[in-house]
Amino acid sequence: MTNENNIDETIWNFIDGSLKAEEKSFVENMIDTNNEWRNKHRELLEVHQLMIEGIELEQPSMRFTQNVMEEISRQFIVPAAKKYLNKNIIRGIGLFFLISIVGMLVYTFGQVDWSQPSGIDMSQLSIKKSEYSFFLNNSYLNVFIMVNILLGLMMLDMYLTRKKNSVKHSRF
Repeated sequence: MTNENNIDETIWNFIDGSLKAEEKSFVENMIDTNNEWRNKHRELLEVHQLMIEGIELEQPSMRFTQNVMEEISRQFIVPAAKKYLNKNIIRGIGLFFLISIVGMLVYTFGQVDWSQPSGIDMSQLSIKKSEYSFFLNNSYLNVFIMVNILLGLMMLDMYLTRKKNSVKHSRF
């Protein structure tokens, strides 16, 4: 079986013209002297000729491009980028920063000693020393960060769930 496959492969290479000169002369000699090689060569030449003459390439229909474009237009088209951005989330983030800024300003003005005379001398304006170490120690800071991360992930989950549901409902 292996010998027959080797003969077929060698003769195909001979027909294709991909053999070296010494191999080509060996195959020509075998075809001239050996009946098995001669019959196999004749058989493979007929197959080669049929392949050259008999194969016609299929042409796509005249409306192929138009059919493809029509099928694409029937598919769901993604809405514009405005639809991706949820305005409530953007407003929520803006409100968070606004409240944070206002809170810091209120805290800062709360620390000012307003008992000074009305003619304010900026060099004598005193701000009480703020003690942040109570709030910024490791355990309180870690709890604050973890709670904010948890709230952020919950908000992201709600946003993605809404987005997924809206896309699912808009397709049907």
